[in-house]
Amino acid sequence: MRPIRAIGHGPAQNVHPFGLDVGPGEPFPQGHLTRQDVRVMDDDLQQLERELGLFLRRATASSTAMARRVHPELEPSAYELLALIERTPGVRASDLAAYIGVGRGTMSRQLARLGALGLLTRSPDPDDFRGQLLALTPEGSCRLASAQQARTDFLARALEDWAPEQISQLTAQLGRLNRDLSSAWATQPATPAASAVG
Repeated sequence: MRPIRAIGHGPAQNVHPFGLDVGPGEPFPQGHLTRQDVRVMDDDLQQLERELGLFLRRATASSTAMARRVHPELEPSAYELLALIERTPGVRASDLAAYIGVGRGTMSRQLARLGALGLLTRSPDPDDFRGQLLALTPEGSCRLASAQQARTDFLARALEDWAPEQISQLTAQLGRLNRDLSSAWATQPATPAASAVG
């Protein structure tokens, strides 16, 4: 990591990442990150970014394959949608849209497609005449279960050399990562529109 140039200090100084000025030969204050800590963290985060990128590409390919197992015309995003509905039968379409983070129009089109494929059923919400409750059809549940079993079998083969506690640790860490990324994303400042630049 390059030294941070402190405003008003002339040449680049050894500035602590949390704003504490440190002289050329001075250690970082007790209880704070050392220069080595900062370098290691920077390298680790870059490696994490590369590994996550590879993981996401493989996850996308896996979702595509699983979607095709459910139905040849099913989109990858619809596979995850089916899995969510299977876990929460009777969920409202509006709640599902809010959870996934898409507009109601987009959700309505996706649900209509799932219904046309015979995988989804919708019923009126007794508490809201404008709402709909979602559930998979028997065929949808059967097809999804078959695809999920195929994915489980694949993971079992891929992780056959892992100890059970290692799998548990990975699951816990991925859960924490997902929660922290969701929180960070929710508080991230909005990116200015391209038209507003300049």
